[in-house]
Amino acid sequence: MKLIKTILVGAALMLAFTSQAAQFQEGQHYKVLANPTMARDASKVEVVEVFWYGCGHCNHFEPTVQAWKKSIQADVDFYQLPAQFSRQWKVHAELFYLTHALKVNDKVHQAIFDQIHKKRNPLLNKDDQKEFLAGYGVSEADFDKYDDSFGVRRQLKMADQMVRNYAISGVPAIIVNGKYMVNASSAGGMDKIFGVVNFLIEKERKTLKK
Repeated sequence: MKLIKTILVGAALMLAFTSQAAQFQEGQHYKVLANPTMARDASKVEVVEVFWYGCGHCNHFEPTVQAWKKSIQADVDFYQLPAQFSRQWKVHAELFYLTHALKVNDKVHQAIFDQIHKKRNPLLNKDDQKEFLAGYGVSEADFDKYDDSFGVRRQLKMADQMVRNYAISGVPAIIVNGKYMVNASSAGGMDKIFGVVNFLIEKERKTLKK
């Protein structure tokens, strides 16, 4: 009886996967990038979210991103990449890498979204950024030390080049293994993005095992 149950469960899972595979089509639910890029860790499936702190859609999507992160396996390398499509976007991208340099991004990432979208504080000037980060234990001296530092400038330049290579026109967008792009339009809604992403992860996982 137990064996029969196991077989039935396995068959159900296989049927679900087959249905899912048939559901997600290249060119419809995801786009193949014209210029594929190398993953930063070739031993893992890379998943990158391109975002902007000032984007309302990114703000609404962030809780979904964080919930999905908790489910990923060890062979998935996920990170976020700030786009720099305008001066304001670049200011927020610099803030993103500054908080990483200060080792407080895990504490302030969601709070930055909240400051901008709930408290209507755009965090576009240094004084406002200093005041905000002071609430998380960042001294003015440390802020000045890392602000516009070589490391931050280098990361900004690399991020900008990567986003340009992806040739995306809006955010949020998810790039899987430097090959595929998924967004709300292609997936059929913000809540369906990670269904497509998970499908592509499995597709790339098979490639890694060869």
